[in-house]
Amino acid sequence: MSPIKNIIVFGAAGQLGQCLKKVAEEKGISNIHFLPENEANILDTAAIDKTFAHYNPAYAINCAAYTAVDKAEDELDLARKINKTGAENLAIACKTHGGALVHISTDFVFKGNTPDPLVEEDIAEPISVYGLTKLEGEQDIVRILPEHFILRTSWLYSEFGNNFVKTMLKLGAERDLLKIIADQVGTPTYGIDLAACVLDIISSGKAEYGIYHYSNEGVTSWYDFAKGIFDLSETEVKVLPIRTSEYPTKATRPAYSVMDKTKIKHTFGIEIPYWRDSLAVCIQRLK
Repeated sequence: MSPIKNIIVFGAAGQLGQCLKKVAEEKGISNIHFLPENEANILDTAAIDKTFAHYNPAYAINCAAYTAVDKAEDELDLARKINKTGAENLAIACKTHGGALVHISTDFVFKGNTPDPLVEEDIAEPISVYGLTKLEGEQDIVRILPEHFILRTSWLYSEFGNNFVKTMLKLGAERDLLKIIADQVGTPTYGIDLAACVLDIISSGKAEYGIYHYSNEGVTSWYDFAKGIFDLSETEVKVLPIRTSEYPTKATRPAYSVMDKTKIKHTFGIEIPYWRDSLAVCIQRLK
């Protein structure tokens, strides 16, 4: 393993940023810098340039994103600014200063209407504003900067930030009955596992740039995910499965967004935990 040169993290206060901080501490990685918001606004090109000049990073990790999926339907301009222009700004800075960019993207770039695990070469056809703006960000990075790792992930949760697991635990403690969508299928991803994967890619020193898929192993529905959360946390609550049509949302979501992880496993020798095993770890930590 080659020594890790300076790494800077944008979006450090968010869920994945906090996961990266925890994993970096556990791995004893000291030359990773979690930038405060005033240094790390991805829309402020002058601040970005100053930051790159100061740290001279070999790698920039972009965890900053507009992720409010339903709200994005009404806030296209803001979502596009953060997810497209912000990504473009970091790609330009990496190109100018000679660093590689690790950028986090999403399963929402896909339509998700076929029952086959999604490979990186599958055609991206977003069906929401959020998915569209994330795809535009990917496209800008690919166009500007050859030295990129774009990691598409899905159903992210952890002990940090707001996410499905924490919402379910809160609702499960307050209510006797919950109705959860059972006809959207995908794979939960533990933020700590994704953070470890990002740092493993960097520490490998491999220049196998490109787009990669990363989620935990296995397949589940939101209903089964919720059942798993309540089983593992020993929460007594009745859970009923419902169809997507019974719970209308502003943004349309992919019905099937299971991702094929063959490429990332083979390229970097990464072992990916099964979703329920990682969920058990997270719930233990939340206790």
